[in-house]
Amino acid sequence: MPNIVLTRIDNRLIHGQVATQWTNVIGANLLLVANDEVSTNKARQGLMDMSAPQSAQTRYFSIQKTIDVIHKAADRQKIFIICENPQDVLKLVEGGVPIKKVNIGNMHHAEGKRPAGRSVSVDDDDVATFRRLQELGVELEIKRVPTESAEDVNKLFK
Repeated sequence: MPNIVLTRIDNRLIHGQVATQWTNVIGANLLLVANDEVSTNKARQGLMDMSAPQSAQTRYFSIQKTIDVIHKAADRQKIFIICENPQDVLKLVEGGVPIKKVNIGNMHHAEGKRPAGRSVSVDDDDVATFRRLQELGVELEIKRVPTESAEDVNKLFK
């Protein structure tokens, strides 16, 4: 069983908060960005590598590659999975990745999305995806940084 210490939705993927605050608090030594586009985009990977802490390795896998290889992870790897959106998390869960809890950190406001927290905006597809994750037994938490209190997840469903 892979040692997944946190799964986070953050459409910025690896950036300052992830690199400095979350990684240190959870003790991760592997940042795994699960995203089809980023898995082949060396420029974006390079930018994220500059933000990543020296204490952790980075990997940029497609959703399918993550599903295929996560169970081969060594016990010593403390894995921090970072996804851009809830749909990618759902694909991982449905593909057998043992995700028990998801931290929802940042989902930018965009056309067709409504606020559901200080830094989270959702559309109907996001809401349906979060409901499905809950049905599958995944705990949801809205929390931007580790030092803040979690927001009420029911905001997602209003």
